[in-house]
Amino acid sequence: MHAEILSPFLGNLGLTKLGIMMKKVINYFAIPLAIIAIIHIALSTNATVDPEIYSTDGLELNYTVSNDMAFNANGTHEFAHSNEHHNYFPYLGKAYNGFKEALAFKESRGNYFAVNKYGYLGKYQFGAETLKLIGVYNPNAFLYNPELQEKAFRANVERNKWILRKDIERFVGKTIGGVTVTESGILAAAHLAGAGNVKKFLRSHGAENFADAFGTSITYYIKRFSGYDTSAIKPDRKAKAVI
Repeated sequence: MHAEILSPFLGNLGLTKLGIMMKKVINYFAIPLAIIAIIHIALSTNATVDPEIYSTDGLELNYTVSNDMAFNANGTHEFAHSNEHHNYFPYLGKAYNGFKEALAFKESRGNYFAVNKYGYLGKYQFGAETLKLIGVYNPNAFLYNPELQEKAFRANVERNKWILRKDIERFVGKTIGGVTVTESGILAAAHLAGAGNVKKFLRSHGAENFADAFGTSITYYIKRFSGYDTSAIKPDRKAKAVI
């Protein structure tokens, strides 16, 4: 009698234990099997990359590099002139725009907001005294005004070309210190050292070779920035940076 009553209960208990065991077995093997399946699918995929997606055909890609750059290796905003030849310049051609952008890249890596440890400002690294000569009296406002910086560069080049006009006529095409003198090289050197120091360099045939605080010389700039077409720059003794 008791056995008949307990029999269904024991049967159900056995089934419950069996179900629990089966769940444990499934859980034990399910996760490893899923991982194996994912790895198999990943390794056996037949997907291919269509190279046409990444083609540059038809794009206007006119950006090359040469052998100089003005940015310090430590990545700070201390922009140094360097005579080493393992850095890089963007190349924008040999017209006036290429000239000014190459010079800007050498000075500050083209950064309008750069200030070096000597207080030189902006994309073209102007000193406060030079800015006064072209009508800029607020260095802080100048630093945060890219349009004014571009006007200042143009005015400074025009003024330097007027100061050096006789030396340009006299020395362009000649070789000084193993470097062929060009108009663009003279104007770049004047940006580095000032027109007066460039006159001394040319008229001493290289004996008076100014170098800035970073060791960059007039000879280096004359060579580095030679051969650009700066004929569009008109000499102007009274050139001012006006917006």
